[in-house]
Amino acid sequence: MDTDEREIFQFLKTWGADFISAREIARRASGKRRFYDDPDWAAPILLRMKESGILEGNMLGRYRIKPVRKKKHGPHEAAPETAESLRESGVAAEGEGEIADDEYYDKL
Repeated sequence: MDTDEREIFQFLKTWGADFISAREIARRASGKRRFYDDPDWAAPILLRMKESGILEGNMLGRYRIKPVRKKKHGPHEAAPETAESLRESGVAAEGEGEIADDEYYDKL
C-alpha cells in the first residue's frame, strides 16, 4: 500500500464494520488543507483499494475494510435474515468476519 492507501486504511480501521461515505473519508482521512484543495482526492484511491480486495462498498457509495471470513467447521450456517437480526442486536453470527491485522492487507 502507498501512503494514501495507508491513511485511508488507518482511518477506516477506527470505524470497524461501519460503512463510511467517500466524501467523509476524503474529509477526515487526511488534513483539512488537502480536502479543501481537492474534495474528491480519495475517490480513485478507494476504487483501487476496492478492486484489490482491501475494501468493500455498498450501493450508496460507502466503504469499509473488507472483513476476513472465518473458516466454517460445520455444515450449519445462519440464514441471512437471522444473521442480520443477530448483527443488529450486537451478536456476531457464525461465519462472520473480523478485521485482520495490517499484514494481511499488505499481502493483497
